[in-house]
Amino acid sequence: MMHNDHIIFHKIDFSRANFSLYEISYSITVLRQPRIACAHTVSGFKLFCMIVLVTDFGLPYTGQMRAALLQGAPAAPIIDLFHDLPAWDVEAAAHLLAAYAGDFPPESVFCCVVDPGVGSNRPAVILRADGRWFTGPDNGLFSRIVGRAGEAELWDITWRPERLSASFHGRDLFSPIAARLATEGYEAAEQVGKARNAATLTGLAWPNEVARVIYIDGFGNAMTGLRAPSLETDTRLGIGDHRLERARTFSDLAPGSLFWYENANGLAEIVQNQGRATDTLGIAVGDPVNVERQETNSQEQ
Repeated sequence: MMHNDHIIFHKIDFSRANFSLYEISYSITVLRQPRIACAHTVSGFKLFCMIVLVTDFGLPYTGQMRAALLQGAPAAPIIDLFHDLPAWDVEAAAHLLAAYAGDFPPESVFCCVVDPGVGSNRPAVILRADGRWFTGPDNGLFSRIVGRAGEAELWDITWRPERLSASFHGRDLFSPIAARLATEGYEAAEQVGKARNAATLTGLAWPNEVARVIYIDGFGNAMTGLRAPSLETDTRLGIGDHRLERARTFSDLAPGSLFWYENANGLAEIVQNQGRATDTLGIAVGDPVNVERQETNSQEQ
């Protein structure tokens, strides 16, 4: 077995003339050392890290960002994670990003834009946390990532493109930076940024959990900023005049039942089996959620 940055191939018969790039990219193991570039050349093919888009806006702006990304990293896979985050709600985005980022492999590059202060003097940053890259505004968006990370490094972006719109740094600044990170990794960070202490990142004093609705999905399920593992099994969640019990999953209860459960990303989520909890309960993003323990009184006989 070769170490350092050598690549080991598994389960590919290279005697075949028709093996695919897909097979190569998903059948190799790259043994990485700490400071390496994301891209690697394999049999003449250059393989790139995935770029993950996280924004509070949709078309046409995400299309423009994709065009900018592909100019800098034409072979990089681009994943659309969120384009409907609550508008301008940086705190909600910070909690959602932290809940979802862990499912992505090391060296993934997150290009994140929830930026109500765009065009102001708020810093633009590159962050590396637990082996993943992030770029976006330093406005609290990365606060939960760093707050929960085992290790983090931070750079202020000093590079500026020839064209920099005062209102669209996602296209003109963060997308080119993300493309460079996907192709060059640390080399890009050190060329376009100036290192500073990650402990100075905006928002680190924000609470680690927030008791409110932070996102509503297409099924009318209401995600909260509460991490379910931190809640006792007998916890009830209150929203408006309603008190909801915890359940394991939808199929454990009858259709129409309202409850809360730990969703696939570890957040407490208010739901209705085969229904839209948000419509039934009149829930909106930002609504407060009360955490209540059921009282169990015991009396000696």
